[in-house]
Amino acid sequence: MFLPIVAYGDPILRKKAVEIDKDYPGLDKLIEDMWETMEKSKGVGLAAPQINKSIRLFVIDSTKMYDEEDEGKGVREVFINAQMLKETGTEWKYEEGCLSIPNIREDVHRKPTIRISYLDRNFKKQEKEFDDMNARVIQHEYDHIEGKLFIDHIKPLRRSLLKGKLEKISKGDIDVNYRMKFPKK
Repeated sequence: MFLPIVAYGDPILRKKAVEIDKDYPGLDKLIEDMWETMEKSKGVGLAAPQINKSIRLFVIDSTKMYDEEDEGKGVREVFINAQMLKETGTEWKYEEGCLSIPNIREDVHRKPTIRISYLDRNFKKQEKEFDDMNARVIQHEYDHIEGKLFIDHIKPLRRSLLKGKLEKISKGDIDVNYRMKFPKK
């Protein structure tokens, strides 16, 4: 089922999400719905808080971010109860956007290599290192389960210049081609 995406301004996007166990009600269906929602919204990642669930769950599919000759570099994975262990390297800039903050893209600086522990879809413990675009997408979605947004990584002056656009998003005064839930509408 194609779920509505929670828009900027909803308090759930600022809450630190809670861990779940394998008995979480309807988990398999929720994960399938998240994949469908992410794909129909043309995203490369989706975190549970973005669909109004304050739980430590996100999905990513970075395969779309790589060219054909880079086949196999992208990652399509479910992350449950993820914990960031380490971020290393010299920060690099890349323009990010977010399904919860449509029509706004900003340069964000992030470290290029991460080490993260998580449970996969089968609740098997994983500890892996990711780099480049895979790391960036994971960092972005991980921020969501920590109650952070990509705009938190931009300079305060730039963020203040976006205030009007952000207010319009929270009111639903935007054109977007996917279902959304607006906190002030």
